[in-house]
Amino acid sequence: MGFEQLAELKKQLAAKAKAERPAKPQAKPKAASARKPQENPVDPVVLTIGRLQKNFPKAFPKNPAPKLPLKIGIHQELLAKAQELGLEEAAITDAVKTWCRGTRYWASIVEGAPRVDLEGNPAGEVTARDAGQARSLEARRKQPRKPKVESAPASTATQPAETPAEPSA
Repeated sequence: MGFEQLAELKKQLAAKAKAERPAKPQAKPKAASARKPQENPVDPVVLTIGRLQKNFPKAFPKNPAPKLPLKIGIHQELLAKAQELGLEEAAITDAVKTWCRGTRYWASIVEGAPRVDLEGNPAGEVTARDAGQARSLEARRKQPRKPKVESAPASTATQPAETPAEPSA
């Protein structure tokens, strides 16, 4: 097959694909728009954190940038700006809890590291006590969890199990 024949075949296939396309997109938007809200609902905490990142990018950096230790009392400052941000106080509280709860945040809590305010300006330092608490939280999260034991009836739980391997006399 020559180059000209390949070029002609390519044109024919492109024309055929173009003719088939208009029928498909018309049917998809209705089905896709009906499914979207059910498939991937966005957690309201994620939306609130996104809004905080947009309004205060230096205090709430986007991943992969490392998180920074936040100023003590920054939660109260955010609550004071809740109306200005268009956020509810409960949503801000949940967002700050979530932001400060992960290993990425705990890794930033190092003794002597500067804490930042909403504008990213230094506002205090991380104390040894704060750094120690972050390390213990991080260590506790890394520990394997004990499986939950279903509660057995009290009579079988207190009696030792008989072992069939015991020799009978």
